[in-house]
Amino acid sequence: MSLLNIVRQYGCIGIIFYWFFFSASAWAKDASEIQTVKLFYENDLFGDTDKYYTNAMQITWLSKDLNRYMDDVRLPKWSIPIIKAIPFSGDGGSAHNVGILLGHQIYTPSDIQTTSPSKMDRPYAGFVYGGLALHSKTATILDTLEIALGVVGPAAKGEFVQNTVHDWRGISTAKGWDNQLHNEPAIRLSWQRKWHLHSMELSKILDYDLISHAGMTLGNVRTSVNTGGEIRFGYNIPKDFGSDIIRAGAGVSAPFNRHSGPGKTTFGAHMFAASQVEAVFRNIFLDGNTWKDSPSVDKKWLVADLSVGFSFSVDMVKLTYRHLFRTKQFDNQEQGQVIGSLTLTLSF
Repeated sequence: MSLLNIVRQYGCIGIIFYWFFFSASAWAKDASEIQTVKLFYENDLFGDTDKYYTNAMQITWLSKDLNRYMDDVRLPKWSIPIIKAIPFSGDGGSAHNVGILLGHQIYTPSDIQTTSPSKMDRPYAGFVYGGLALHSKTATILDTLEIALGVVGPAAKGEFVQNTVHDWRGISTAKGWDNQLHNEPAIRLSWQRKWHLHSMELSKILDYDLISHAGMTLGNVRTSVNTGGEIRFGYNIPKDFGSDIIRAGAGVSAPFNRHSGPGKTTFGAHMFAASQVEAVFRNIFLDGNTWKDSPSVDKKWLVADLSVGFSFSVDMVKLTYRHLFRTKQFDNQEQGQVIGSLTLTLSF
């Protein structure tokens, strides 16, 4: 039975069952034959708040390593000439992965009990999207090109998701969703490059490595450029390109150490610290709708993220938690925001 059928019939319990009984055979595969599923969950509950960027979920599927993108039968034939025109897509020295993603995000003001819109606070918004990502990687460089299509507004069902969860938890529902952004088709095109700059074995049980990234995003949802980096310390660090939060162009993250072999443990654990600076030219969740009048605020043009976290990996499973602090994103914002990010990575 395929993992997809397991998920359909048995949910998360089925995933655990599948991994427990079948990971041994998956581990016996060559690393290049392994597919990966990543489950992201982010919430400001970890910062003991319920406002601004308040909840997000994303699931990403990554193909096995491909010599050429056209080797993946899921890509329509008409897309191959377009992909070939991408500068990094035909590099014979690179391995390639195709990714499919589906996600949902919720944004709210700081006061979710008032029914009146405020010009001093960010508007309500929901965002649902699906996308395609193309990854091209060598041992030291990862390029990711991603296109996401979706909708912002009532059609994204942000009110339903938030207030249903609040009902389950027995807490007050948000009262101001009538003031959310209007329905608007959403497109987001992004490119990101990661560099695995340096790694070193500090002792028999402690390694470290350094990863940097830079990228850009275009579209009516977001237009921005960013740069940042991550440093990791730990035992048996995966030979990948670090961890990611839910953001445009999030890259490939291995759930296990691909260089592990006979006589080597498949367990790994490490801590990390990361930062990012982003220049934001457009953010629909702050600037408001593109073609209609809607609630909006004056955004900050420069936003920084600082985060720390830890990651554990066993065989084909990797669990990562990140505690992230984000500076103010708009004028009149009371303070920066703390967000918790949890990622479960499964391979098969």
